[in-house]
Amino acid sequence: MAREIPDLMVEVRTGTGKGAARQARREGYVPGIIYGDGKEPTPIKVNYNTLLKRLKAGRFLSTLINLKVEGQPDTHVICRGVQRDVVKDLPTHIDFMRLHDESRINLFIHVDFINHEAAPGIKRGGTLTVVRPEVELEVVASDIPDHITVDLTGKQIGDVIHINDVALPSGAKPTIERNFVIANISAPSGLVAADAE
Repeated sequence: MAREIPDLMVEVRTGTGKGAARQARREGYVPGIIYGDGKEPTPIKVNYNTLLKRLKAGRFLSTLINLKVEGQPDTHVICRGVQRDVVKDLPTHIDFMRLHDESRINLFIHVDFINHEAAPGIKRGGTLTVVRPEVELEVVASDIPDHITVDLTGKQIGDVIHINDVALPSGAKPTIERNFVIANISAPSGLVAADAE
């Protein structure tokens, strides 16, 4: 269930501050920083096109990344923020946080719904209403799940799916203590109108 760790090539940035950041942008890079794990922050720059492709692919902020820096050992990081241009909505700066494999972090994990055809409520015209397409979980850095799965088998109109009804991957737990709603199966509008009469 854990996903493969993708590599990302970065270069160390010489110089810090606005001037150096602008210079990096002119050369086709996005300036950034790697921090955390008790080490000094490292200024870096990432190829603009590579980063844009990764951001468009989705789930970039919940993916463990193997950063490759020339002359240094590979570092496992998670993206903690992408600053964007207010007008063009394109990346202008990126923050990475160093992790070691036992680190526990909070991430938003995608929710997949399966077996729609095995849900009598949906067959009768009910609608699956997704309340939370992503759920914030505390996970172990070495084992970040790609998604969590909700099985709709046997679900009827009016059924509500809570977080406690979902089998979470080992080592993962919700960041919210209460048993919150992920989705429900609501009656079709025609049926609701008929009941009201």
